[in-house]
Amino acid sequence: MNVIKVGVIGIGNMGKSHALQIDKGLIDGAVLTAVCGREAQLEWMKNHMTDRVQCYVDEEAFFNESGIEAVIIATPHYSHPELAKKAFAKGMHVLLEKPAGVYTKDVTEMNKAAASSGKIFAMMFNQRTNPLYQKLRQLIQSGELGEIKRTNWIVTDWYRSQSYYDSSKWRATWKGEGGGVLLNQAPHQLDLWQWTTGLVPKRVHAFCHYGKYHDIEVEDDVTAYVEYENGATGVFITSTGEAPGTNRFEIAGDRGKMVIENNTLTFFRLTQPEREFNESYTGGFGEPECWKIDIPVDGQNRGHLGIIQNWIDTILKGTPLLSPGEEGVQGVQLANAIYLSSWLNQTIELPINADLYLEKLQEKINQSTFQN
Repeated sequence: MNVIKVGVIGIGNMGKSHALQIDKGLIDGAVLTAVCGREAQLEWMKNHMTDRVQCYVDEEAFFNESGIEAVIIATPHYSHPELAKKAFAKGMHVLLEKPAGVYTKDVTEMNKAAASSGKIFAMMFNQRTNPLYQKLRQLIQSGELGEIKRTNWIVTDWYRSQSYYDSSKWRATWKGEGGGVLLNQAPHQLDLWQWTTGLVPKRVHAFCHYGKYHDIEVEDDVTAYVEYENGATGVFITSTGEAPGTNRFEIAGDRGKMVIENNTLTFFRLTQPEREFNESYTGGFGEPECWKIDIPVDGQNRGHLGIIQNWIDTILKGTPLLSPGEEGVQGVQLANAIYLSSWLNQTIELPINADLYLEKLQEKINQSTFQN
């Protein structure tokens, strides 16, 4: 079997994890042959990688001299599209850590480069390997829930202490990170919100609170209201300042509602569609009969390993991608729309005005406390 030579650029928490997993032989069909990080990380790289792994601190040497065929990019957010485009130009396959970028204009250019390169491009949306969300998506797309009326996700179990934010000067700054909970912690939920339901918001009105619970310049508390093309509505609430937090995803449809909470999927299934009941029932007070069904969910949540293995399998065998890189723009666009709505205090239509968003983001960057 062919083996793909893989490199990892960005040796922070996630980059270290990806590099070690591949270097230990946990990914079939892949061998780690190069890593690239900061000068301060060079000793760690040399001490923790096997002898076959080349260690770089120079980005150009990494791309031009390492001989890698595929790269995992796990650098700070702003650099994601730039490095991905560089990799595609070198004829490399790319697996990109979330988010796809900070603003849609940059991400759209990256997607164009990916398409013209003909290389395999994937996003590290590791929650797509979770059998709970896979089952939810399967049930919704098979029509079991009927037409969706409402979505509601409260995900406030992203608690972070002040010491977390103080650990690096670039954290939670507009110039260093490009955003707060929406760009750092919640991209997985912004992706799953759309991936499982198949619905992409058309309008957004949102409220972001900046430094509400922490001494930071970006948002740590968000409430967003969205409207969909079919008339359905949705609410997304997230925060890094609540303990204990909640993680409850609820989707209401014509045939009942589905709820994911505490690692279980529950289907409150109507025996008769609500719209049909509404038109035919003549008894005044009353509602459709409902069965509470605990949906059995089988399979292993392989997380990051599952996404990396799927990416390699796509390169070698043509296996369908679970998390295509081009889909990363959807979560970035939604996050941008939420920010823009909060900054302008108005409803934002999607797709957003990419130039306007970049203009407003640049204003935030110019006022940022982070100086590199």
